Amino acid sequence: MGAKHFRDVAETSELDGWFERSQTEDVVLFLHDYWCPVSSHAYDELSKLEGEIALIDVAQHRDLTASVQERTGVKHESPQVIILRAAKARWAASHYSITSDAVSEAVAAE
Repeated sequence: MGAKHFRDVAETSELDGWFERSQTEDVVLFLHDYWCPVSSHAYDELSKLEGEIALIDVAQHRDLTASVQERTGVKHESPQVIILRAAKARWAASHYSITSDAVSEAVAAE
C-alpha cells in the first residue's frame, strides 16, 4: 500500500514503538489521508526521502491521530509531518509546507 519505506501504523503498540525508537534516532511520522489531493502531494514529496517513515492513515485511525496530538502537543492537521526526537515533537509541518527538502533539513538539524 505504499512506497517501501513507508511503514503503516495501525495499532497503539506500533505507535508506542515509534515513540520509543525516537529515543535513539529521529522518527518521521506522516499523518496521511489517502483521499486528499494535498496529502497525495505530501506523500509524493516524502517518497523522495531515504529511510523509514511511520504512516498513519488518518481516516482509518482517528484514535492514533488523537494520540499523536495528545503526546506531542502538536495540533492535528492533515496532511502533517512530525519529527520526533526523545519522544517529543522537534519539528512539524502541514499541507504544502511538507517538502522533501524541508523534512531532510529538519532531520539533519541538531
